[in-house]
Amino acid sequence: MTNESHSEAFFDARRDELEQRVGPRRFAHSLGVSKTAEELARTYGVDEDEARIAGLLHDWDKGYDDPGILARAAELGMEIDAELQAMPRVLHGMTAAVALERDFSCLSPAVLQAIDRHTLGAPDMSDLDMVVYIADALEPGRKGKRAAKLREAIGNVTLQELFIEVYAYWVELIMERRHPMYSKTVDIWNAYMPPQEPFTAAQGADYMPYGRP
Repeated sequence: MTNESHSEAFFDARRDELEQRVGPRRFAHSLGVSKTAEELARTYGVDEDEARIAGLLHDWDKGYDDPGILARAAELGMEIDAELQAMPRVLHGMTAAVALERDFSCLSPAVLQAIDRHTLGAPDMSDLDMVVYIADALEPGRKGKRAAKLREAIGNVTLQELFIEVYAYWVELIMERRHPMYSKTVDIWNAYMPPQEPFTAAQGADYMPYGRP
């Protein structure tokens, strides 16, 4: 039995509704993320239908301003901690996941989770989570040499390796733009780093394995 959320009718209806919810640039971005997520899913063996609809809906609540998104969270009965209340622009994925679950019961938990996690990430990202997160960064509307270089890596590295590269890219952008950093960013990063092998220096060696030279 086909999931309703995978149907063309459902996709087209949500696309038309999304066009009324966000501005033209955000709408074009969402279409780009949907297409890119579908292509990434095909490359990495992830469900293409799930990726396509999650990409389309990831910015469902992006049309709210800062006071609006906080009111949206309250309306949905969400408890937002003080740190995230002070960073309202990262809340749209979380509120969208809750609202979409309420309004469209056919959407799978996997799709809703990918939407929820597309801004901050998580230490245990699923393959679909990673696909949507990467697609958000690498859809055709994203310009710049770094984005172009990351696109070249698609299919040449594992999905997790590509996710790590994109995560690093976003963290660098946050720092360059002097935006607040989510406190769990380091925990998320470390969750994907391999264990460090013990360093043992030869007796009498002058070594400096860590830090600046």
